[in-house]
Amino acid sequence: MQTGLTDIPLTSHGESIVRQLGTRIVGQGKILDPAHIQHVFVSPRQRAQKTYDLLFQDVDKKPSCSVEEDVREWEYGVCEGKTTSTIRSEIGDDWDIWTMGCPEGESPDQIRDRCDRVIKKIVDMADAHHGKEDTEGHHGDIVVVSHGHFSRCFITRWCQLEIAQGRIFVADTGALHKLGFQHRNFQERSLLGLNLYSVNE
Repeated sequence: MQTGLTDIPLTSHGESIVRQLGTRIVGQGKILDPAHIQHVFVSPRQRAQKTYDLLFQDVDKKPSCSVEEDVREWEYGVCEGKTTSTIRSEIGDDWDIWTMGCPEGESPDQIRDRCDRVIKKIVDMADAHHGKEDTEGHHGDIVVVSHGHFSRCFITRWCQLEIAQGRIFVADTGALHKLGFQHRNFQERSLLGLNLYSVNE
């Protein structure tokens, strides 16, 4: 079911998944070490904000975070709250979100532009941080807490691919996706890990 603008809460099952994930990935010496996190961007949807709270609930000092409108889920327009089969029965069997977007919602170009704005913001932050890695009080990792379709689009654009190629990525709920770059060159952006520490059944 497509849920973009609808501000539904995290389900009890979702909360359980995030708590399990948090124990595995958050903490000193773990992949999300708060001491190494420069900033966290969180979607304005309450389920994403709850995810942030649960992930870092056992941390003495949570990393700085801000609500970032541009990391919200794909806006589905008339497709909101509907399954893919229902959408295709109403719009047409050839409907494909990756090339057509959603009527009265976002087009692939619009979500591409959103992803690119977030990437620029992250690259600018990382660029400003370079050379300060060994300075006390400076941290490098940047975390994005978002949603399924947006995550796939963001991974696609981080890898400098066209949005339609996002269909090749599967971004599990309750998993970590790690992105980075090679040779200290932001033009060599890479996917370093997909669906890490997944706790999905």
